[in-house]
Amino acid sequence: MIRRTRLRKMFAGTQGLRTASLTFLVGFACFIVGSALSFKLVILPFLESVEALAAQGLRSVVPSDTLDLATHMLGGAFLFLGLFFIFRGVRQGVFAVVSTVTGAKGDVADVYFRRQELAQGPRIVAIGGGTGLSTLLRGLKQHSSNITAIVTVTDDGGSSGQLIREKGMIPPGDIRNCLVALADAEKAMTDLFQHRFRDSGNLSGHSIGNLLIAALVDQSRGDFEEAIAKASDVLLIRGRVVPSTLSHVRLRAVLEDGTEVCGESKIAQSGKRIRRIFLDPENVDADRAAIEAIRNADLICIGPGSVFTSVIPNLLVAGISDALRETNVPKVYICNVMTQLGESDSFTASEHVTAIRANVPGRIFDYVMVNSGNPSETAIEKYKGSGQYLVENDIDRVKAMGYRVLSGDFVSETDVVRHDPMRLAAKLMLLTDR
Repeated sequence: MIRRTRLRKMFAGTQGLRTASLTFLVGFACFIVGSALSFKLVILPFLESVEALAAQGLRSVVPSDTLDLATHMLGGAFLFLGLFFIFRGVRQGVFAVVSTVTGAKGDVADVYFRRQELAQGPRIVAIGGGTGLSTLLRGLKQHSSNITAIVTVTDDGGSSGQLIREKGMIPPGDIRNCLVALADAEKAMTDLFQHRFRDSGNLSGHSIGNLLIAALVDQSRGDFEEAIAKASDVLLIRGRVVPSTLSHVRLRAVLEDGTEVCGESKIAQSGKRIRRIFLDPENVDADRAAIEAIRNADLICIGPGSVFTSVIPNLLVAGISDALRETNVPKVYICNVMTQLGESDSFTASEHVTAIRANVPGRIFDYVMVNSGNPSETAIEKYKGSGQYLVENDIDRVKAMGYRVLSGDFVSETDVVRHDPMRLAAKLMLLTDR
């Protein structure tokens, strides 16, 4: 399986040329056969007349004893000149068509080979939600376009919550973020998709991407999957985005004091440790595309993201955890860099793993990716002020639980501290080369 991935990478640039090359060879063979059959009657007389005209013109320029040599040299010059113009014409025509169709700028050959390489990349499944999953996808799309993002659909706050109440649709927010993360469209288009209205009456709080997905659902007569496919085409995404389930589902949590809370936003605001998390209703069917992607994957990534509200909900959907247990490919849980207030307060890396094991039966991943880098003291103090801390990388405890650990400095620090998508993806891709 891994060898097959390597072979796809090696010959990626030639994959799209197979049919074209075969068609050219068939056409060239037909041309040769036709020329041979009609040579004496059609081609030879034409060639003799061209030679006679050339000889007549050359007699006035060169001596008669060098006429044959001059004719030969003139023929060679026209031959090379013809080949040069054919090559230039075909090259300019192909570049013009490719640039018009794809919008590619710069060296079209580089763009072509790069896209072919990505198209033959490993089949990667990424499971999660929120900003964690979209961050990971930005790195993975640099290595493959065979990516399937399986996204949680339990968000009930903000714009998504309003669209659930008013239109009865599946929450589009996390799916929108993943679409933008995988997008190959112009930055202006992705910025437009993420634009959020403020001080705009009834539109306040809505993002244009959520409203566009809602409009596409209407145009698709309520078919959410078709709507996502249309949005994917608009953004030219590398891969595909699918919901973990097409059923309407909420989260229900049992807190440390035994109380129950329903709804993702209320759970996050409870301020108490979460003991168990459930789906409401509990028995919902997984999206068939999600199950198929897991079964055909070369690499499966779980997280990063809010462990109780972004990661575990996908794993509770009937069929997804079963498919994960059955498949025999590298499966990696990517632990968060920072703790999350009201959800994973003071959690270490091993406690993130324990939370998943407590809610999802069986072993669903073999690797745990843990950050060993440190953000700046300024960033740490800033996060302390909001009750968040760097996740302790207790690697020995994770190993004692029977998991293999992938560690490294995966921190990206801007105005927030999160995973560096490029370093994260580069580390994960090493698993596909084994």
